[in-house]
Amino acid sequence: MGATVDWLRTTTPGLLVLCGLAIAVLLLAIIKVKLEPFIALLLTGLALALAAGLPVNKIVGTAIKSGDSLLETGFGGILGHIAVIIGLGTVLGAILERSGGADVLTGKLLGLFGERGAPIAMGLLGLILGIPVFFDIGIFVLAPLIYVAAKRGGRSLVLYAMPMLAGLSMTHAFLPPHPGPVALGGLLEVSLGWLILMGFVCGVPGFIAAGLVWGSWIGRRIQVEVPEEFLVREENGTEDPKAAPHVATIGAIIAVPLVLILGATFGTQLLDKNSRLLQVLTFLGTPAVALLIAVLIAFYVLGVRRGASVQQLGTLTAESLRPVGMLLLVVGAGAFFGKVIAATGIGAALANTMSAAGLPVIVLAYLISCGLRIAQGSATVAIVTTGGIVAPLVAGHGYSQAAIALIAMAIAAGSIVLSHVNDGGFWIIQKYFNLTVKQTLQSWTVLETVLSVVSFAVAAALFAIVG
Repeated sequence: MGATVDWLRTTTPGLLVLCGLAIAVLLLAIIKVKLEPFIALLLTGLALALAAGLPVNKIVGTAIKSGDSLLETGFGGILGHIAVIIGLGTVLGAILERSGGADVLTGKLLGLFGERGAPIAMGLLGLILGIPVFFDIGIFVLAPLIYVAAKRGGRSLVLYAMPMLAGLSMTHAFLPPHPGPVALGGLLEVSLGWLILMGFVCGVPGFIAAGLVWGSWIGRRIQVEVPEEFLVREENGTEDPKAAPHVATIGAIIAVPLVLILGATFGTQLLDKNSRLLQVLTFLGTPAVALLIAVLIAFYVLGVRRGASVQQLGTLTAESLRPVGMLLLVVGAGAFFGKVIAATGIGAALANTMSAAGLPVIVLAYLISCGLRIAQGSATVAIVTTGGIVAPLVAGHGYSQAAIALIAMAIAAGSIVLSHVNDGGFWIIQKYFNLTVKQTLQSWTVLETVLSVVSFAVAAALFAIVG
């Protein structure tokens, strides 16, 4: 027995077996036992640390001092990086949605593209509004607008829904301030500016292939009518069009944090490190500061100037932040799990095995993320778990920020592959767009897979150049 334990803790094959067992237990806890991912990740991380023989004081600290324990540094390190960003991003999305920005963008895009180009307009709507708005909230907000467009166009609901869903999924998986990309920024120590840049570079081709090409093809082959009860919002609408914000205002507010963050990223490449301008760009382009500026602008332009009181804005902020708590706990627990993997030496064992097999780190990152996504359904769990596993493989290897951002894109791409019945988003889409389970598999599941594969292919090709 003792020899077996020593083999598991001290040899490369043994450490890989430990890692495989830990992931199997994690998936069993989430899929079969139905534990919340936060609890499952925390329990699995603790069990793996003990099984690998890590000292208790290193895992949880002591009664007197615990600040440098894996538990606290795992949670605290990542949450210190992402909590403010996700919180501010959530508030920004809420004020843009509540102000009627989605309706304004829809009207403008439909006017530009006309009835025949309405599916493309819906895709761009999902892409633009998906930057500040979470995926499921985006569906809730945009679904009624999709119903109206499909009813007016007289074509299948699938033809209009798929491009919009591709836009929402692409931004949710690849772009800050969404939780997955932000968490990867902390786990892999890559700037959000590079993640934004590579997110667009890798995600947009995937969006075109999945949303516009595949969405158009499958939308002409699956005929789904818009039920009359889905059109209640249009019939009973009471919004005053004069009170709606201008589309340029919505676009500018969404662009503010992206431009500021990218300004800081490119500033570090183009300006002298002692430059006063670089200091200004760095301050304004810090993600938390950039998002705070955007939120304050939105509060004033979309709130105060349109008659909202500070109290009303405070209520909106509180309401929008309520769902964020569990999300942050899942990310924190995933980061702790990753810290344990690094501390046990499993990360180094994986690196040695990967080198021996000749498998590039970007391919390994994608395959691990795909496996976790398919097995348990949650994109966030797939991202934070894979990020923790891959982080030791990236650290100390001299990869550029661009290369690390591409590895992050591979993880993000894997986290959305093959959405099926264990994914909550699958059932939201099936319900909101009047699809059967078979039709959802034929349309949405394939769309996610196309988006994943194409985006990963772009990331892998670029990694071969810059890696």
